Amino acid sequence: MIRTLKGRPISHGCGQGVALVTSESISFLGSVDPATGIIVEEKHELKGQSISGKVLVFPAGKGSTVGSYVMYQLKKNGTAPAAVINRSAEPIVAVGAIISDIPMVDSTEPDAIRTIKTGDMVRVDGTQGVVDIL
Repeated sequence: MIRTLKGRPISHGCGQGVALVTSESISFLGSVDPATGIIVEEKHELKGQSISGKVLVFPAGKGSTVGSYVMYQLKKNGTAPAAVINRSAEPIVAVGAIISDIPMVDSTEPDAIRTIKTGDMVRVDGTQGVVDIL
């Protein structure tokens, strides 16, 4: 049975993949290796895991504005997430998703971080602001 969450569209397009969920914010500058898509931040709960091809679900971004360009590098390297879902999008991640053509939604009802589990298959429609848990 498909479960649908409705949110705010941030970056257009559709993406689908296995969910990778964290309750911790992510800084793309310094926390993610753009060559591999692996979380490298020492104390992050996702350290050592790849975001490549995943639907990345996290509360919000943090850190430097260069994080937007790191997301663009991830896309160019083929290591970007298939889509992004945030509890509350902030400009760094929103701009990164938009310039990288990574579908993005935020402010879902019900809350994506509490509803989606790592390993769930998820489809994100960043144009309509719809998230389907398949």
